[in-house]
Amino acid sequence: MALDMDQLRRIFYEECRENLEVLERELLALDPDADVDLDIINTIFRAAHSIKGGGATFNLNEISQFTHVMETLLDEAREGKRRLDAATIDLLLKGGDCINSMLVAYETDTDFDHALRDALTDQLNDLLNGGSASDSAAPAAQSEEALPEQSGGSGDWIVLFKPHKEMFFSGNDPVRILREMFDLGAECVIECVQDTLPTLDEIEPEMCYLSWKISVDSVVTRDQIEEIFEWVEDECDLEITQAEGEQTEEAVPESAPVESTPAASSAPTPAAAAKPKAPSKAPASKADAVSSIRVEIDKVDNLINLVGELVITQSMLTELSQNFSESKLERLQAGLDQLLQNTKELQESVLNIRMLPISFAFNRFPRLIRDLSSQLGKNVELIIEGEQTELDKTVLERITDPLVHLVRNAVDHGLESPEVRAEKGKSETGRVNLYAYHQGGSIVIEVRDDGAGLNKERVWKKAIEKGLLHAETAIDDLSDHQVYNLIFAPGFSTAEVVSDVSGRGVGMDVVKRNIEDLGGHIEVDSKPDEGSVFRISLPLTLAILDGQLVKLADQVFVVPLISIIESIQIESDRVKVATGGVELYRLRDENIPILRLKEEFCLGESGALDKQLLCLVEAGGNRIGLLLDEMLGQQQVVIKSLESNYTRVNGISGATILGDGSVSLILDVQGLMTGFLSRVGDANSHIAA
Repeated sequence: MALDMDQLRRIFYEECRENLEVLERELLALDPDADVDLDIINTIFRAAHSIKGGGATFNLNEISQFTHVMETLLDEAREGKRRLDAATIDLLLKGGDCINSMLVAYETDTDFDHALRDALTDQLNDLLNGGSASDSAAPAAQSEEALPEQSGGSGDWIVLFKPHKEMFFSGNDPVRILREMFDLGAECVIECVQDTLPTLDEIEPEMCYLSWKISVDSVVTRDQIEEIFEWVEDECDLEITQAEGEQTEEAVPESAPVESTPAASSAPTPAAAAKPKAPSKAPASKADAVSSIRVEIDKVDNLINLVGELVITQSMLTELSQNFSESKLERLQAGLDQLLQNTKELQESVLNIRMLPISFAFNRFPRLIRDLSSQLGKNVELIIEGEQTELDKTVLERITDPLVHLVRNAVDHGLESPEVRAEKGKSETGRVNLYAYHQGGSIVIEVRDDGAGLNKERVWKKAIEKGLLHAETAIDDLSDHQVYNLIFAPGFSTAEVVSDVSGRGVGMDVVKRNIEDLGGHIEVDSKPDEGSVFRISLPLTLAILDGQLVKLADQVFVVPLISIIESIQIESDRVKVATGGVELYRLRDENIPILRLKEEFCLGESGALDKQLLCLVEAGGNRIGLLLDEMLGQQQVVIKSLESNYTRVNGISGATILGDGSVSLILDVQGLMTGFLSRVGDANSHIAA
């Protein structure tokens, strides 16, 4: 079976990103002022080493060569020759960013910033050359001290390298090993041993039949050679000796026999006097950047068991269908009940596979906080809670950018400078909290800070200045909630100075829109000098929802059950008409605007309100009543995108197929509410929307 190199390459991309996450997380965990934590440094080194080795395996030479310089620096740190101070950690973090940019370039067949890569390489090399422990003469001195005295000869290292035939199956390539031997910077001669090469008709293209004899100058240490072969030590036979000296200890376990072939009995190619030409880079394409997900084996096992149960139930029903008689009705009913149960469990299991902990999104914020605090001159502590709360992978991917914007705003606008905080009697270190938890059928994410909070009067004045409020609107006429919601208006900003971080009036409206596109909503609470909290509520999944079927004329629609508060029959004496013709229903001291859905969707006239059904729904902290003809049953529905299959329709979030095969549209409650209130409401209604 031929190897699918594209698939192997995609696996490497995933593993490389995981190692980059480890590298960044552990670098951020290092305290430059504390005692050296070798466990953390070793973890960082292993991550860099894996990236370098994997990059070389797939001929991603820019990644491999750049990471090699970082790895050298980390190797000095783990050997105690160098201390990783704050500046070095910052440089290594930038190096990780550079590797990620190169990775993206390979995935999408685009280019990356070579100037940045070269500049970082120079900085790393300058750092290496500046330290006494990394002087170029040091390895040579170590080597000379470690070598026994020779009675004659050069004392060069002789390496017999015989890969196992199946080495290619693991994605490893002997050419990479040979290239790294040349990269040691010493004189290196390679001879290819071909005595095990079969005849042409016997060759299997996926197998490795060649071996190599490598001569390397004695300025190289044995440890340096062994490190190169460490990546494949269990996939080859290896012998390392010193010319005209005693054979040293083998670099492979005794259970792996060494088969050396004298040069005289081989048919060597001419000695390699120059570095061998590396295979050309495998072409990448945008198709390489395929979204994927790693699944725990327990979830897969559970899915397989459920499929097995489904197959058994299907076999039973097939048997019942043959020569069916009335006496088999009871067994048929039992079989159908079992099928229903299996289907529900299978559905839950499949959805569970898509669920990922929100830590995948939260993990990027320690680095973001570190960079922002340094850039803004603020002391910031990040506290993360509920990072194991799970939500759908699609929701997770699309909520990350809004969260980044909220955190940046919290640090830039929310938290005061250390001097101002000290004057207020606060700790000079500000706090930003990220908190996630489940609430009903939703996930709630809170972004909190203990900064200055929102200034109600300032927001009110800016809203009047920008025309978001009528000039005669008094601040006392508005609740705190209504005023704070103004920050989500397009172009709204109270920042006095535009910075690289924020303050251009761009973003908060996009944050709100992106969250609403996910079927969620965002609200803000704030107290002067105590801080602010942005609270985001999102559905757990975008694939399936619990819905209430409702009827309008001869059409069936689905209202998300999570949006429904209650349903009532209208009493005509509770209906009032406000200015502008807006109908309001008085319910428990609250006036609820009525939206006639028939007219909204051009399905006819609703007629008199007496005894009609009113479905009260809530979104974004606001309520309206949807006027319906009839309420049917409740059921789970599978959401199909209307936009990708047809076009975007205002007030409709998607479609589903009902049990009778008919198509039913799913209402976008937030979209309906926003459009309705902004269309017929006054200024206060517009704020509430």
